[in-house]
Amino acid sequence: MQLVCESNHLQDYVQETAEVDFSDPSIERYAGRLFHQGQTDIEKIKLAFQAVRDTIAHSWDIQGSRVTCRASEVLEYKEGICYAKANVLAALLRREGIPVGFCYQRLMLFDKPEQGYCIHALNAVYIESMDKWIRLDARGNKPGIEAAFSVDQEQLAFDIDTSADEVDYPTIYVNPHPITLDTLKSHTDAVDMYKHHLPERL
Repeated sequence: MQLVCESNHLQDYVQETAEVDFSDPSIERYAGRLFHQGQTDIEKIKLAFQAVRDTIAHSWDIQGSRVTCRASEVLEYKEGICYAKANVLAALLRREGIPVGFCYQRLMLFDKPEQGYCIHALNAVYIESMDKWIRLDARGNKPGIEAAFSVDQEQLAFDIDTSADEVDYPTIYVNPHPITLDTLKSHTDAVDMYKHHLPERL
C-alpha cells in the first residue's frame, strides 16, 4: 500500500505532545537503557519496537481494567491497548530524533462482522538511511498474531479482509487521532471500553 504523509515536514513527526511525552524522566531512563550512541537508526527502531511489543501487555490480553494513554503512564504500568502502545513507541523514537507517525486500520472487533468493528492503531517510522517509511505494529503477539520488524516486507498483527468491510487507512498522521484519544480519556475500564466503546471508523 502507498502510504500518504499528513505532513510533508519530517520535523512534525518528531515533536513532543501531551501523549508522546518523551521528556518525562521515565521515558528518558528507559531510552537510556535501550539505546547508545553507536547504534544505527534501524537498530534503534528494531529495539524500540520489540521492547514495546514484548514488555508492555495489551490490556485485552491480560484482561486489565486500567486505561492508560500518555507514553510515560503506559511505561509506568506496563499495559495499554494499541492506542496507548503506539504512543510509547512514538515517544521512545522521537526522543532519538527518529520521525514516527500514527496509522490506523478498521478491523472486525472479534471474529464476525455482526460482533462489531474497531479502529486499530499502529505506527509508521521513517528510516533516514533508506529514505522510506515502514509500518510497525507493537500491539503484542499471541497465538494467531505474529507482528515482526522488517524493512522489506510488512509483517503486521492483522491482515485486512476488504470483503468484510475492513480498511487499511493510508495516512501517516503526525499525532494520535483525536477519536482514539477521546476514547481513552472518556473511559475508566479498559475491558469494557474494548468490548463496547472503541470507535468503528475514523
